[in-house]
Formats: sequence, structure tokens, C-alpha cells
Amino acid sequence: MSLKNVTQKNWTSWHHLLHKELLSNKKLIPNGANLLIAVSGGQDSMAMLKLINDMKNKHNWYVHVWHGDHQWHEKSEIYAFELKKYCEEKNISFLCDRANKKSISSEEKARDWRYKKLRERANQLLTKNQNNNCIYLITGHTSTDNAETFLLNLARGSNYAGLSHIEKKRLLEHNIFLVRPLLIFSREDTKRICKSMNIPIWEDPSNCDLKIKRNLVRKKIIPTFETIYPGYSKRINNFAKKMTKYNEEQQDLGKLAYLSCKNTNGIKRELFNSLCIEARCTILNIFLKKNFTKQLNSNILHDLSSSIFEKDRGQINLPEGLKIIWHKDYINLEKS
Repeated sequence: MSLKNVTQKNWTSWHHLLHKELLSNKKLIPNGANLLIAVSGGQDSMAMLKLINDMKNKHNWYVHVWHGDHQWHEKSEIYAFELKKYCEEKNISFLCDRANKKSISSEEKARDWRYKKLRERANQLLTKNQNNNCIYLITGHTSTDNAETFLLNLARGSNYAGLSHIEKKRLLEHNIFLVRPLLIFSREDTKRICKSMNIPIWEDPSNCDLKIKRNLVRKKIIPTFETIYPGYSKRINNFAKKMTKYNEEQQDLGKLAYLSCKNTNGIKRELFNSLCIEARCTILNIFLKKNFTKQLNSNILHDLSSSIFEKDRGQINLPEGLKIIWHKDYINLEKS
């Protein structure tokens, strides 16, 4: 598809940038894809909806909107109704789910609820449309979200993976992909997009609640650093991209180290113990991930690696009915 063929009268530089991004990575959102766009009503998701909907005919997309009503404020039902009306006027399929606000009392619970409902709706759409065996969940994450996530994860004491750049695309289930096409834009960009194209916004009042950690980072911490060091957010994003590449490199090197330490009898303890504690944790994590559905945290891995190094033989009970055992020569897993 050539940019020269674009004739849409309301085509803007923002459309051009997103279109160019999609052309440079045609697998991000394929031609003819079935899209389920998560729209909160805020500036990021509304800017995304406008751009995606304007471009749908050029890419033969089937567009659906999903809205999650958290019931966190008294106007939430009104916002949901007005957003539904907006979509109907644009001839966009609209889906909505309403939460029990008591069951989503935290940021984490609300996020889990949203993704659970998005998956359910995605599977419903797949059942109805037998001709399209994949669906793409589209969210409005921007580069500003990436900077916020980096700072929050850094404050929590995250590992390298947690400090990496937000993925543009990942597989949620065997036929459901999560895509974040707006990572090329900042929150200032989406604000300008909405203003320049008169896009309505339904801003959740809870976004101003500084008791919510992300809001505090968004409203206070990042603006303060931008005042001290202009361009701070952009540099954070660039560093997060480097961390992504570094994390990928470490994963590949870790796999090679694991293969060197592993044979049919288990992990060779002498070779394992000859490595630094960080390398031992990485190898142990790869070894355990092949047997656990849930990843062990870094503190547990560090304690296990230290015990295996310090004691000639021993055993420690682990989740899911397993235990790690070791002696002079090998490290293995057994059922408890």
C-alpha cells in the first residue's frame, strides 16, 4: 500500500506516522485483521480509536470497541452511554462490561478484570466470525505509559525484564494478540491529536486521584523531572529500549549456560557453583520454569542458589508439590 494512494480528506500527519509504522511492520496489525479496541474514553484511547477507524478501509480491518465501566465514579454509566452513542454514530460495533467496584478495589485487580473481559469478548467475536481465526486486542499505551511503568518497576525493585520497553505486540492466547500501536506517540501527542481533530474525551475523575501510584508518577514525579531535565521521558524510553535488547541478550546467554550445565543426570553442581550468583540465579530460573506454571521471584532464586553453593547436600520444598534436591555432583527436582 503506497502513501501516494491515500486520498482521505481528513488525513493528518498523525495518520501518516501511524500508517508509516504499520507499513514498516506489516505483522503488527495485518491487513484484514479483526480488531477489538479497548477504549476508556480518555485522550489516549480516543485518539487511537479515531486514527484506527479512519484507517480501517485502507487495511480492510473489522473494528469493534470494548469499554469497561469500573463504576468508580457517579458519571461512569453516563460516560459509557455517551461513548456508545459516539460509536453508533461512527457505525462502530460497541461492547461494554460493567464491573462490581468492590471486587476491583485496586489498580491490579482492575487491570486483571479488564484483560479477563477483553479475552472473553475476543473469544465471543472469534466464535461469531469463523472466517477470521485471530483477533487483535488494541490498547492505547503511549511512550509516556512506558516511562511511568519503568519508574514504578524500578521503585518496586524489578529485574531487567521489568525495566524493559513495553512490548508492541505479544500473544495472549493461541489466537489472541495484544497490540500497542501508539507507543510511537506520547501523551502530549494524543492530547494534540484530540484537540486538533475535535475528538470528544470522557476523562475518568479517578485519574486525578494521587493516592493511585501511577497517577502520582504521572502528575507529579515525571513533570518535576521534566522541569529539572527537559526531555527526561524520552531518555527514559530510549534506556528502556536498550534494556529490552540487553534482557534479550541475557536470556540467550542464559540458555547457552543452562545447556552447558545440564545433562541427563541434572544440573552439574560443580560447574553451576563456579559461576557468579547472578548467573546461577539465571540458570536456576530456566531450570525451574520448565516445571512451574508460576515464576519464582528473584529473592527465592537468590536464596536457593546460595544454599546450593554453601551446602554440599540438601533439599528445599517448592510450590506445586515439588522440591529441589542437591548433592556433591548434581541438582535435581523431585515430587514432595
